[in-house]
Amino acid sequence: MSRTIRLGAGAGFAGDRIDPAAELARSAELDYLVFEVLGERTIAAANARRLAGSDHGYDPLLRRRLEATLPACRGHGTTIVTNGGAADPVAAGVLAVDVAREHGLTGTRVGVVTGDDVLDAVRQADPVLWETGRPLSAESDELVSANAYLGAAPVAEALAEGANVVIAGRLADPALYLAPIVHEHGWDLTGDPALLGQGTVVGHLLECAGQLTGGYFADPVTKPVSGLERLGFPFADVAEDGAAVFAKLPGSGGLLDTRTVTEQLLYEVGDPCAYVTPDVVADFTGVSLRQLGTDRVRVTGGAGTVRPDELKVTLGFRGGWLGEGQISYAGPRALERAELAAGIVRTRLADVHGLDPDTVLVELIGAGAAFRGLVEARDPVEVRLRVAARVPDRTAAEAVGWEVESLYTNGPAAGGGARKHVQEVLAIRSCTLPRELVRPRVSIEEA
Repeated sequence: MSRTIRLGAGAGFAGDRIDPAAELARSAELDYLVFEVLGERTIAAANARRLAGSDHGYDPLLRRRLEATLPACRGHGTTIVTNGGAADPVAAGVLAVDVAREHGLTGTRVGVVTGDDVLDAVRQADPVLWETGRPLSAESDELVSANAYLGAAPVAEALAEGANVVIAGRLADPALYLAPIVHEHGWDLTGDPALLGQGTVVGHLLECAGQLTGGYFADPVTKPVSGLERLGFPFADVAEDGAAVFAKLPGSGGLLDTRTVTEQLLYEVGDPCAYVTPDVVADFTGVSLRQLGTDRVRVTGGAGTVRPDELKVTLGFRGGWLGEGQISYAGPRALERAELAAGIVRTRLADVHGLDPDTVLVELIGAGAAFRGLVEARDPVEVRLRVAARVPDRTAAEAVGWEVESLYTNGPAAGGGARKHVQEVLAIRSCTLPRELVRPRVSIEEA
């Protein structure tokens, strides 16, 4: 049998649970534990926190994730890899060193990957934006952040330098897993694209953690899954040829079979023939799944073609402020009362606060709001009114929640549970940048 390495999924998004990762760290005999915590929304939020100076721009749960897993990982020889550095990987690296010192983990080497911040390069290159078809210079909003999707190479470099923890910012999700495979099995990142395509299949299947083991899959009628309250996160044993066996810890909740694997394989994939990453244009159409037993699936057959010459970049523009207010109505004529309340708020936002009516969004949650008018609500027993507006300044944003809250004593009968929220908005747009303009860097610090 060829040598295998074991990769565990520790997180699939920014707000993911921590206890399944801790269980993997203690009991799964992992070589690597990976925390994938970034999306376009979360990198924007991280940049917003950094720009506001209110907090560091890394994953808010990073300390808790490391405290829950790093001692066990160091004890078992497991390396942690994460993109939890988000918009501030250097500060995240300092945090990781601090956690190691606090737990007496002397000699822990923390690798920090930077270089995804390409704000200056984007301004100089003036690329065309995907969403508008116009060059960046034609945008009126202020550009404040630009993060390129890095590939596996800098993480593999950090691993080659002996890092026990690798912290990056914006990295393509599958690259978090492809990097350890490349490092351990000696793959050439400019070599066989079919091999890199199969490694990308492995990364794509693991990147959303609990989605592979029944989360986001479960339906009580058509696809029942037991034990979701203690959902076990998956791991994979990956051979030198990229063939992988996916499993979860015995006794953990959830389900791992060819159906859950199929759903995750196609998750967020526009073209299964051409799943574009910084490392390879992967082809999923030849992937073969074989059930080996309870909660064990073998995956082979990934392929690919050479990597793209340009890298995707997520751009953040100052986009004004978002104001929001919510309130609930229940019982007879709940929908009619919610509609009356919505009309009151709309009118007052325009007449009293001067908001443009076209900027105000009204949703009647529970009365078909998710279907955007494609279905007719039939006498719902409860409706939650949500009013939101994107406006130029904080004062106007605060008016939205204020007017909704005022419905308590100035609106229809029996409104309750009012909530309001205000936040600055970073509008997200995308472009590509020539690969040679993106220069990743790796630094190592030892606790």
